[in-house]
Amino acid sequence: HVQLVESGGGSVQSGGSLTLSCVASGYSFSSLCMGWFRQAPGKEREGVAAIGGDGSTGYRDALKGRFTVFKDNANNILYLEMIDLKPEDTAMYYCAASSREGGSWTLVQGLYDYWGQGTQVTVS
Repeated sequence: HVQLVESGGGSVQSGGSLTLSCVASGYSFSSLCMGWFRQAPGKEREGVAAIGGDGSTGYRDALKGRFTVFKDNANNILYLEMIDLKPEDTAMYYCAASSREGGSWTLVQGLYDYWGQGTQVTVS
């Protein structure tokens, strides 16, 4: 049974930082593409950052330089480090995993098969 559990969200002031974690269980995700997505109230869910099964990383253009995605393969944990947070970063953040082996990163939501329940990030 594949499970993704996010943590690390919270309330921070503008300019602050947070690091989100996503613990994956039920499968070895070291060779799979994993990503972070977010959904703000009244808006569609959007891609944030992803790390491919080949280790490549990619980001939503507007977030480059402030967000960093990385993975601890030994412990099946995906991270998202966020700095210089802005009120527009306020959203529910979701971790997702694709069942595709290997391959480059992607933020195409339809290519992700497993999703966590989300962790809330609020920036004021």
